[in-house]
Amino acid sequence: MFVQIGVLIIATSLVQLAIGFFNTFLSLRLTAEHFGPGLNGLILSAYFAGFTVGAMLSGRLIRRIGHIRSYAAFAGMVVVATAVIPLLVQPFVWIVCRLIVGVGCVGLFITTECWLNAKARPEQRGRVFSIYMFGTLVAFAIGQLLIGVVVMASAAPFFIIMGLFSFALVIMSTTRAEAPALASERTLGLGELSQRAPTAVIGCVVGGLVNSAFYALVPAWMLDQGTDQSTIAMFMFVAVLGGLAFQIPVGRLSDRGDRRIVLIGLALGFAVVALVLVALPHSLVMVLPAAALLGGFMSTLYPVCVAYALDHMTADRMVAVSGKLILVNGIGAALGPLIGSSVMGRMGINGLLYFMAMAAVVLAAVVARRIRLRAPPAQVARTFGILDPMTAPILQEPDESPRESAAA
Repeated sequence: MFVQIGVLIIATSLVQLAIGFFNTFLSLRLTAEHFGPGLNGLILSAYFAGFTVGAMLSGRLIRRIGHIRSYAAFAGMVVVATAVIPLLVQPFVWIVCRLIVGVGCVGLFITTECWLNAKARPEQRGRVFSIYMFGTLVAFAIGQLLIGVVVMASAAPFFIIMGLFSFALVIMSTTRAEAPALASERTLGLGELSQRAPTAVIGCVVGGLVNSAFYALVPAWMLDQGTDQSTIAMFMFVAVLGGLAFQIPVGRLSDRGDRRIVLIGLALGFAVVALVLVALPHSLVMVLPAAALLGGFMSTLYPVCVAYALDHMTADRMVAVSGKLILVNGIGAALGPLIGSSVMGRMGINGLLYFMAMAAVVLAAVVARRIRLRAPPAQVARTFGILDPMTAPILQEPDESPRESAAA
Protein backbone atom coordinates (compact mmCIF):
# COMPACT_ATOMS: atom_id res chain seq x y z
CA MET A 1 0.00 0.00 0.00
CA PHE A 2 2.76 2.48 0.94
CA VAL A 3 4.51 1.80 -2.38
CA GLN A 4 1.31 2.56 -4.28
CA ILE A 5 0.75 5.77 -2.31
CA GLY A 6 4.35 6.79 -2.96
CA VAL A 7 3.90 6.24 -6.69
CA LEU A 8 0.80 8.44 -6.69
CA ILE A 9 2.63 11.22 -4.86
CA ILE A 10 5.65 11.01 -7.18
CA ALA A 11 3.45 11.23 -10.27
CA THR A 12 1.57 14.25 -8.93
CA SER A 13 4.82 15.93 -7.93
CA LEU A 14 6.03 15.59 -11.53
CA VAL A 15 2.81 17.24 -12.70
CA GLN A 16 3.23 20.07 -10.21
CA LEU A 17 6.87 20.54 -11.21
CA ALA A 18 5.74 20.91 -14.83
CA ILE A 19 2.98 23.36 -13.88
CA GLY A 20 5.28 25.49 -11.75
CA PHE A 21 7.76 25.75 -14.59
CA PHE A 22 5.08 26.20 -17.28
CA ASN A 23 3.27 29.10 -15.62
CA THR A 24 6.39 31.13 -14.88
CA PHE A 25 7.98 30.32 -18.23
CA LEU A 26 4.89 31.40 -20.16
CA SER A 27 4.75 34.69 -18.26
CA LEU A 28 8.29 35.44 -19.45
CA ARG A 29 7.75 34.07 -22.96
CA LEU A 30 4.74 36.34 -23.51
CA THR A 31 6.88 39.43 -23.06
CA ALA A 32 8.84 38.38 -26.16
CA GLU A 33 5.74 37.68 -28.27
CA HIS A 34 4.40 41.26 -27.99
CA PHE A 35 0.72 40.29 -27.96
CA GLY A 36 -0.11 43.26 -25.73
CA PRO A 37 -1.22 43.48 -22.07
CA GLY A 38 -4.86 42.60 -22.78
CA LEU A 39 -4.15 39.40 -24.69
CA ASN A 40 -1.37 38.45 -22.30
CA GLY A 41 -3.85 38.69 -19.45
CA LEU A 42 -6.36 36.52 -21.28
CA ILE A 43 -3.76 33.87 -22.03
CA LEU A 44 -2.54 33.74 -18.44
CA SER A 45 -6.07 33.80 -17.01
CA ALA A 46 -7.22 31.01 -19.31
CA TYR A 47 -5.35 28.39 -17.26
CA PHE A 48 -7.16 29.36 -14.07
CA ALA A 49 -10.49 29.56 -15.89
CA GLY A 50 -9.92 26.05 -17.21
CA PHE A 51 -8.93 24.87 -13.75
CA THR A 52 -12.23 26.20 -12.38
CA VAL A 53 -14.32 24.67 -15.15
CA GLY A 54 -12.50 21.36 -14.78
CA ALA A 55 -13.14 21.32 -11.05
CA MET A 56 -16.88 21.38 -11.77
CA LEU A 57 -16.93 18.87 -14.65
CA SER A 58 -14.11 16.37 -14.19
CA GLY A 59 -15.98 14.32 -11.59
CA ARG A 60 -18.59 13.38 -14.17
CA LEU A 61 -15.95 12.03 -16.54
CA ILE A 62 -14.28 10.05 -13.75
CA ARG A 63 -17.59 8.43 -12.81
CA ARG A 64 -18.35 7.69 -16.45
CA ILE A 65 -15.15 6.08 -17.73
CA GLY A 66 -13.15 5.26 -14.60
CA HIS A 67 -10.07 6.67 -12.95
CA ILE A 68 -7.21 5.34 -15.07
CA ARG A 69 -8.90 6.21 -18.36
CA SER A 70 -9.77 9.63 -17.02
CA TYR A 71 -6.18 10.21 -15.94
CA ALA A 72 -4.95 9.22 -19.40
CA ALA A 73 -7.50 11.54 -21.02
CA PHE A 74 -6.57 14.50 -18.83
CA ALA A 75 -2.83 13.97 -19.33
CA GLY A 76 -3.34 13.58 -23.07
CA MET A 77 -5.26 16.87 -23.16
CA VAL A 78 -2.39 18.68 -21.47
CA VAL A 79 0.30 17.17 -23.70
CA VAL A 80 -1.56 17.90 -26.95
CA ALA A 81 -2.43 21.46 -25.94
CA THR A 82 1.17 22.11 -24.88
CA ALA A 83 2.47 20.76 -28.19
CA VAL A 84 0.21 23.09 -30.17
CA ILE A 85 1.41 26.26 -28.43
CA PRO A 86 4.89 26.51 -30.06
CA LEU A 87 3.49 25.35 -33.42
CA LEU A 88 0.81 28.05 -33.70
CA VAL A 89 2.00 31.30 -32.18
CA GLN A 90 -1.38 33.01 -32.22
CA PRO A 91 -2.93 34.61 -29.12
CA PHE A 92 -6.37 33.04 -29.49
CA VAL A 93 -4.86 29.60 -30.08
CA TRP A 94 -2.82 30.04 -26.93
CA ILE A 95 -5.91 31.08 -24.96
CA VAL A 96 -7.73 27.90 -25.99
CA CYS A 97 -4.69 25.74 -25.29
CA ARG A 98 -4.17 27.21 -21.83
CA LEU A 99 -7.85 26.67 -21.05
CA ILE A 100 -7.45 23.01 -22.01
CA VAL A 101 -4.29 22.71 -19.91
CA GLY A 102 -6.19 24.07 -16.89
CA VAL A 103 -9.03 21.57 -17.34
CA GLY A 104 -6.56 18.71 -17.74
CA CYS A 105 -4.47 19.67 -14.71
CA VAL A 106 -7.37 19.85 -12.27
CA GLY A 107 -8.61 16.53 -13.63
CA LEU A 108 -5.22 14.98 -12.88
CA PHE A 109 -5.26 16.31 -9.32
CA ILE A 110 -8.82 15.18 -8.59
CA THR A 111 -8.19 11.71 -10.04
CA THR A 112 -5.04 11.32 -7.95
CA GLU A 113 -6.75 12.48 -4.80
CA CYS A 114 -9.49 9.90 -5.36
CA TRP A 115 -6.80 7.24 -5.46
CA LEU A 116 -5.06 8.55 -2.36
CA ASN A 117 -8.35 8.69 -0.51
CA ALA A 118 -9.01 5.05 -1.41
CA LYS A 119 -5.57 3.72 -0.50
CA ALA A 120 -4.98 5.55 2.80
CA ARG A 121 -6.66 4.17 5.91
CA PRO A 122 -8.69 6.74 7.91
CA GLU A 123 -6.12 6.93 10.71
CA GLN A 124 -3.35 7.61 8.14
CA ARG A 125 -5.20 9.99 5.85
CA GLY A 126 -4.07 13.22 7.47
CA ARG A 127 -0.40 12.22 7.29
CA VAL A 128 -0.74 10.96 3.72
CA PHE A 129 -2.31 14.18 2.48
CA SER A 130 0.23 16.31 4.36
CA ILE A 131 3.03 14.42 2.60
CA TYR A 132 1.13 14.79 -0.66
CA MET A 133 0.80 18.58 -0.27
CA PHE A 134 4.41 18.95 0.91
CA GLY A 135 5.71 16.97 -2.06
CA THR A 136 3.68 18.89 -4.62
CA LEU A 137 4.63 22.29 -3.20
CA VAL A 138 8.34 21.39 -3.15
CA ALA A 139 8.05 20.19 -6.74
CA PHE A 140 6.30 23.44 -7.67
CA ALA A 141 9.21 25.35 -6.13
CA ILE A 142 11.80 23.29 -7.99
CA GLY A 143 9.95 24.03 -11.22
CA GLN A 144 10.82 27.70 -10.72
CA LEU A 145 14.54 26.90 -10.79
CA LEU A 146 14.27 25.52 -14.33
CA ILE A 147 13.60 29.09 -15.46
CA GLY A 148 17.24 29.94 -14.85
CA VAL A 149 18.64 27.26 -17.20
CA VAL A 150 16.35 27.21 -20.26
CA VAL A 151 16.40 29.29 -23.43
CA MET A 152 13.12 31.21 -23.42
CA ALA A 153 12.88 31.67 -27.18
CA SER A 154 13.32 27.97 -28.01
CA ALA A 155 10.84 25.08 -28.11
CA ALA A 156 12.85 23.13 -25.53
CA PRO A 157 10.76 24.31 -22.53
CA PHE A 158 7.62 22.90 -24.15
CA PHE A 159 9.37 19.56 -24.69
CA ILE A 160 10.36 19.51 -21.02
CA ILE A 161 6.76 20.15 -19.97
CA MET A 162 5.37 17.47 -22.28
CA GLY A 163 8.00 15.01 -21.08
CA LEU A 164 7.10 15.57 -17.40
CA PHE A 165 3.37 15.09 -18.01
CA SER A 166 4.02 12.00 -20.14
CA PHE A 167 6.30 10.53 -17.48
CA ALA A 168 3.59 11.05 -14.87
CA LEU A 169 1.11 9.27 -17.14
CA VAL A 170 3.47 6.29 -17.50
CA ILE A 171 3.84 6.07 -13.72
CA MET A 172 0.10 6.26 -13.07
CA SER A 173 -0.76 3.81 -15.86
CA THR A 174 1.38 1.12 -14.26
CA THR A 175 0.16 1.48 -10.68
CA ARG A 176 -2.49 -0.71 -9.05
CA ALA A 177 -5.09 1.06 -6.94
CA GLU A 178 -8.82 0.51 -6.80
CA ALA A 179 -11.26 3.33 -7.48
CA PRO A 180 -12.79 4.81 -4.32
CA ALA A 181 -16.44 4.58 -3.43
CA LEU A 182 -18.17 7.96 -3.39
CA ALA A 183 -19.33 8.85 0.12
CA SER A 184 -22.74 10.43 0.60
CA GLU A 185 -22.79 13.96 1.94
CA ARG A 186 -25.04 16.95 2.25
CA THR A 187 -24.85 19.47 -0.56
CA LEU A 188 -24.14 23.14 -0.10
CA GLY A 189 -25.11 26.06 -2.31
CA LEU A 190 -22.73 28.93 -2.88
CA GLY A 191 -25.41 31.36 -1.72
CA GLU A 192 -25.80 29.59 1.60
CA LEU A 193 -22.05 29.48 2.12
CA SER A 194 -21.82 33.20 1.35
CA GLN A 195 -24.48 33.91 3.98
CA ARG A 196 -22.96 31.70 6.66
CA ALA A 197 -19.27 32.59 6.11
CA PRO A 198 -18.99 35.67 3.86
CA THR A 199 -15.52 36.46 5.20
CA ALA A 200 -14.21 33.12 3.96
CA VAL A 201 -15.78 33.56 0.53
CA ILE A 202 -14.40 37.08 0.07
CA GLY A 203 -11.02 35.99 1.36
CA CYS A 204 -10.84 33.09 -1.09
CA VAL A 205 -11.73 35.36 -4.03
CA VAL A 206 -9.03 37.89 -3.11
CA GLY A 207 -6.57 35.11 -2.29
CA GLY A 208 -7.07 33.55 -5.71
CA LEU A 209 -6.79 36.93 -7.42
CA VAL A 210 -3.54 37.84 -5.66
CA ASN A 211 -1.93 34.40 -6.03
CA SER A 212 -2.64 34.11 -9.75
CA ALA A 213 -1.55 37.69 -10.47
CA PHE A 214 1.67 37.07 -8.58
CA TYR A 215 2.67 33.80 -10.25
CA ALA A 216 1.46 34.81 -13.70
CA LEU A 217 2.67 38.41 -13.90
CA VAL A 218 5.43 39.11 -11.38
CA PRO A 219 8.07 37.23 -13.46
CA ALA A 220 7.20 39.46 -16.42
CA TRP A 221 7.31 42.52 -14.15
CA MET A 222 10.80 41.59 -12.99
CA LEU A 223 11.99 40.92 -16.54
CA ASP A 224 10.70 44.32 -17.66
CA GLN A 225 12.60 45.91 -14.76
CA GLY A 226 15.84 44.43 -16.13
CA THR A 227 16.15 41.57 -13.67
CA ASP A 228 18.20 38.67 -15.03
CA GLN A 229 16.64 35.28 -15.64
CA SER A 230 18.46 33.45 -12.83
CA THR A 231 17.37 36.04 -10.26
CA ILE A 232 13.75 35.67 -11.38
CA ALA A 233 14.00 31.91 -11.00
CA MET A 234 15.42 32.19 -7.49
CA PHE A 235 12.84 34.83 -6.52
CA MET A 236 9.95 32.57 -7.51
CA PHE A 237 11.59 29.56 -5.88
CA VAL A 238 11.94 31.37 -2.55
CA ALA A 239 8.37 32.69 -2.78
CA VAL A 240 7.02 29.14 -2.98
CA LEU A 241 9.23 27.99 -0.10
CA GLY A 242 8.08 30.99 1.92
CA GLY A 243 4.50 29.90 1.39
CA LEU A 244 5.36 26.43 2.61
CA ALA A 245 7.24 27.72 5.67
CA PHE A 246 4.35 29.95 6.79
CA GLN A 247 1.67 27.24 6.71
CA ILE A 248 2.09 25.59 10.10
CA PRO A 249 2.97 28.72 12.17
CA VAL A 250 0.07 30.69 10.71
CA GLY A 251 -2.27 27.74 11.15
CA ARG A 252 -1.39 27.37 14.81
CA LEU A 253 -1.75 31.11 15.36
CA SER A 254 -5.21 31.09 13.77
CA ASP A 255 -6.27 28.24 16.07
CA ARG A 256 -5.60 30.35 19.17
CA GLY A 257 -8.14 33.10 18.57
CA ASP A 258 -10.25 34.88 15.99
CA ARG A 259 -9.02 33.72 12.58
CA ARG A 260 -10.24 36.98 11.05
CA ILE A 261 -7.59 38.94 12.94
CA VAL A 262 -4.94 36.64 11.48
CA LEU A 263 -6.47 37.18 8.04
CA ILE A 264 -6.18 40.95 8.43
CA GLY A 265 -2.55 40.61 9.46
CA LEU A 266 -1.75 38.45 6.43
CA ALA A 267 -3.48 40.85 4.03
CA LEU A 268 -1.79 43.96 5.42
CA GLY A 269 1.58 42.23 5.59
CA PHE A 270 1.32 41.28 1.94
CA ALA A 271 0.31 44.83 0.95
CA VAL A 272 3.26 46.39 2.77
CA VAL A 273 5.83 44.02 1.29
CA ALA A 274 4.37 44.45 -2.23
CA LEU A 275 4.76 48.22 -1.97
CA VAL A 276 8.28 47.94 -0.55
CA LEU A 277 9.27 45.67 -3.44
CA VAL A 278 8.66 48.51 -5.90
CA ALA A 279 11.52 50.50 -4.38
CA LEU A 280 13.96 47.66 -3.67
CA PRO A 281 17.07 47.17 -5.84
CA HIS A 282 16.63 43.98 -7.82
CA SER A 283 19.58 42.09 -6.39
CA LEU A 284 19.26 38.67 -4.77
CA VAL A 285 20.21 39.97 -1.32
CA MET A 286 17.39 42.51 -1.40
CA VAL A 287 14.56 40.68 -3.15
CA LEU A 288 14.80 37.19 -1.66
CA PRO A 289 13.54 38.19 1.81
CA ALA A 290 10.68 40.06 0.14
CA ALA A 291 9.91 36.98 -1.96
CA ALA A 292 9.72 34.75 1.12
CA LEU A 293 7.39 37.18 2.89
CA LEU A 294 5.14 37.68 -0.13
CA GLY A 295 4.88 33.94 -0.68
CA GLY A 296 4.20 33.33 3.00
CA PHE A 297 1.49 35.96 3.37
CA MET A 298 -0.44 35.18 0.20
CA SER A 299 -0.18 31.38 0.42
CA THR A 300 -1.76 31.29 3.86
CA LEU A 301 -4.81 33.40 2.97
CA TYR A 302 -6.62 30.38 1.53
CA PRO A 303 -6.09 27.81 4.32
CA VAL A 304 -7.08 30.35 7.00
CA CYS A 305 -10.28 31.12 5.05
CA VAL A 306 -11.04 27.40 4.71
CA ALA A 307 -10.52 26.83 8.43
CA TYR A 308 -12.77 29.79 9.22
CA ALA A 309 -15.54 28.52 6.93
CA LEU A 310 -15.35 25.03 8.45
CA ASP A 311 -15.89 26.55 11.89
CA HIS A 312 -19.42 27.31 10.70
CA MET A 313 -20.32 23.90 9.29
CA THR A 314 -21.22 20.41 10.44
CA ALA A 315 -18.99 17.47 9.51
CA ASP A 316 -21.22 16.17 6.73
CA ARG A 317 -20.76 19.41 4.78
CA MET A 318 -17.01 19.85 5.08
CA VAL A 319 -16.18 18.33 1.71
CA ALA A 320 -18.86 20.47 0.06
CA VAL A 321 -17.43 23.58 1.73
CA SER A 322 -13.92 22.81 0.47
CA GLY A 323 -15.20 22.21 -3.04
CA LYS A 324 -17.14 25.48 -3.12
CA LEU A 325 -14.20 27.47 -1.78
CA ILE A 326 -11.91 25.99 -4.43
CA LEU A 327 -14.46 27.11 -7.03
CA VAL A 328 -14.62 30.61 -5.56
CA ASN A 329 -10.82 30.78 -5.36
CA GLY A 330 -10.63 29.68 -9.00
CA ILE A 331 -12.93 32.52 -10.06
CA GLY A 332 -10.64 35.00 -8.35
CA ALA A 333 -7.60 33.30 -9.89
CA ALA A 334 -9.09 33.62 -13.38
CA LEU A 335 -9.58 37.36 -12.86
CA GLY A 336 -6.13 38.05 -11.38
CA PRO A 337 -3.92 38.03 -14.50
CA LEU A 338 -6.67 39.63 -16.57
CA ILE A 339 -7.14 42.60 -14.26
CA GLY A 340 -3.45 42.78 -13.36
CA SER A 341 -2.28 42.98 -16.97
CA SER A 342 -4.91 45.63 -17.70
CA VAL A 343 -3.70 47.71 -14.75
CA MET A 344 -0.11 47.30 -15.94
CA GLY A 345 -1.13 48.57 -19.36
CA ARG A 346 -2.75 51.68 -17.88
CA MET A 347 -0.51 52.50 -14.91
CA GLY A 348 2.83 51.13 -16.02
CA ILE A 349 4.66 48.03 -14.92
CA ASN A 350 4.59 48.92 -11.20
CA GLY A 351 0.81 49.06 -11.39
CA LEU A 352 0.77 45.30 -10.87
CA LEU A 353 2.17 45.55 -7.35
CA TYR A 354 -0.08 48.51 -6.56
CA PHE A 355 -3.07 46.46 -7.73
CA MET A 356 -2.18 43.45 -5.59
CA ALA A 357 -1.51 45.65 -2.56
CA MET A 358 -4.84 47.43 -3.00
CA ALA A 359 -6.72 44.12 -3.26
CA ALA A 360 -5.12 42.97 0.01
CA VAL A 361 -5.96 46.26 1.75
CA VAL A 362 -9.60 46.01 0.61
CA LEU A 363 -9.76 42.48 2.02
CA ALA A 364 -8.37 43.67 5.36
CA ALA A 365 -10.94 46.50 5.48
CA VAL A 366 -13.85 44.16 4.70
CA VAL A 367 -12.75 41.64 7.33
CA ALA A 368 -12.29 44.41 9.92
CA ARG A 369 -15.87 45.51 9.30
CA ARG A 370 -17.12 41.92 9.71
CA ILE A 371 -15.35 41.74 13.08
CA ARG A 372 -17.32 44.77 14.25
CA LEU A 373 -20.61 43.22 13.14
CA ARG A 374 -20.25 39.60 14.30
CA ALA A 375 -18.50 37.67 17.03
CA PRO A 376 -16.21 34.81 15.97
CA PRO A 377 -17.70 31.29 15.76
CA ALA A 378 -16.84 28.50 18.15
CA GLN A 379 -13.69 26.84 16.85
CA VAL A 380 -13.18 23.09 16.75
CA ALA A 381 -9.79 21.51 17.34
CA ARG A 382 -8.61 19.82 14.15
CA THR A 383 -5.30 19.03 12.51
CA PHE A 384 -4.18 22.02 10.44
CA GLY A 385 -3.51 20.96 6.88
CA ILE A 386 -1.14 22.44 4.32
CA LEU A 387 -3.57 23.70 1.68
CA ASP A 388 -3.11 25.02 -1.82
CA PRO A 389 -6.35 25.66 -3.73
CA MET A 390 -4.69 24.54 -6.98
CA THR A 391 -3.87 21.13 -5.49
CA ALA A 392 -6.22 21.00 -2.52
CA PRO A 393 -7.19 17.61 -1.08
CA ILE A 394 -10.95 18.16 -1.27
CA LEU A 395 -11.92 14.50 -0.98
CA GLN A 396 -10.88 13.74 2.57
CA GLU A 397 -13.54 12.46 4.93
CA PRO A 398 -14.05 14.74 7.95
CA ASP A 399 -13.23 13.41 11.37
CA GLU A 400 -14.70 16.14 13.55
CA SER A 401 -18.27 17.36 14.05
CA PRO A 402 -18.26 21.09 14.68
CA ARG A 403 -21.42 22.84 15.71
CA GLU A 404 -23.40 25.09 13.39
CA SER A 405 -22.95 28.78 14.21
CA ALA A 406 -24.22 32.14 13.09
CA ALA A 407 -22.76 33.97 10.12
CA ALA A 408 -19.77 36.16 10.65
